[in-house]
Amino acid sequence: MASIWGPTKAIEPQHDHAHTLKRTLSWPHLVALGVGAIVGTGILTLTGVGAALAGPGVILSFLIAGLVCAAAALAYAELATMIPQAGSAYTYSYAAVGETIAWIVGWSLILEYSVVCSTVAVGWSGYFAGFMEANGWGLPHALTAGPYAGGVVNVPAVAIIAVVAGLLMVGTRESATLNTILVALKLLALAMFVAITLPAFDSAHFHPFFPHGFFPTEGADPFDPSKMIKLGVLPAASIIFFAFYGFDAVSTAAEEARNPERDMTIGIVGSMVICVLIYMAVAASAIGAVPVADFANSPEPLALVLRSMGQIFASKVFGAVAVIALPTVILAFLFGQTRIFFVMARDGMFPRKLGEVNPKSGVPVLVTILTAIVVAAIAAFLPLAEIAALANAGTLCAFVAVGASMLVLRRKDPTRERPFRVPLAPLVGAVAILGCIALFVTLPTGTQVRFFVWNIAGLAIYFLFRRGKTVAG
Repeated sequence: MASIWGPTKAIEPQHDHAHTLKRTLSWPHLVALGVGAIVGTGILTLTGVGAALAGPGVILSFLIAGLVCAAAALAYAELATMIPQAGSAYTYSYAAVGETIAWIVGWSLILEYSVVCSTVAVGWSGYFAGFMEANGWGLPHALTAGPYAGGVVNVPAVAIIAVVAGLLMVGTRESATLNTILVALKLLALAMFVAITLPAFDSAHFHPFFPHGFFPTEGADPFDPSKMIKLGVLPAASIIFFAFYGFDAVSTAAEEARNPERDMTIGIVGSMVICVLIYMAVAASAIGAVPVADFANSPEPLALVLRSMGQIFASKVFGAVAVIALPTVILAFLFGQTRIFFVMARDGMFPRKLGEVNPKSGVPVLVTILTAIVVAAIAAFLPLAEIAALANAGTLCAFVAVGASMLVLRRKDPTRERPFRVPLAPLVGAVAILGCIALFVTLPTGTQVRFFVWNIAGLAIYFLFRRGKTVAG
């Protein structure tokens, strides 16, 4: 079937054995995958970046970003159970609208997942460097930051990406089991943080609550007065938005879920509910214990809060746990990126050789290696805040597509079985679409420009090499 946007994809395609993933994941694996992806750089490192833009109002920024993501998560849950294929928003757009829009979404997802992995690797490097220095083993700054951050190359960031990629190539179930263990360790560390900081809660730290206003205002960067940026609660939400997505990585595992009709709903919605509660508790505890200015823009804000309170041993424990467990986010997103790339190759968008699965491990090895090389290069040379903003642009595009795909398929194929149905679908879809557009508008102008340049280049590739070809399956 075709539309004005090109041919659409069958909801129930058939693939040969060499291009089919193994169903090895149950719902606990999927919940852990989602929590592992969501609870990571956002709360462990971007809390400081958001606080610099919004002050104590960063708590409201978390809430706004969480509500928009919750609407998108519900749409994802309906589509993931209805279309249990790998590919996430790319696959849903292909089935609902057509090939051209699917290419734009897939191209944006490649940007999102690649840059997210790089962002988390840079955040992990910050915790690793802080942990090493706290124990008297400081590393040269030239080897822990890229040239834009005053260094030469971020060696720890490159190293952790290589380790995670190697783990993924061992096998999906093996990496998912280790991920579950590390996620549990990370949640225990956050519980420890809240338990230590709550007794020191001081409401005076929340005044003024909106030092930079609510809506975007042009102002000097609090830490670099020569640089003008967008300040306020909404701009902070557009950056902190990064802290909430990760449930979309769960949707990329639909083809590997044992019982996708049940497991995908539990994995997506369950991980979002758990993480919203965690984020609100941790953000309030951090600001209540220490003034925002003390940890704003820090690459390791929560460990810094503990050190500022004189909790040196606790800060070392927290830093150690972050070093050990933060790679779960890299694992989740690198997993998602390889599956997006894999499905696009299987559909003929890229050379089909990239869509082949290793018969022993059940993993697309070649695409995993290529993805790891790209994200390692980004992490080696670019700074944290700039990478995170660019990742958000790709994600916002994908979430708009998912909200729209849910509404289109409700109208286009109303009788198809939907194991999970979004309640008040028109309202939820509108919140996901309009909320993401509003957050995109508040992103830094340079980020918006780079996002459009990326997609213009992608469309040029599509129209030159892909348009008009038929899709396998």
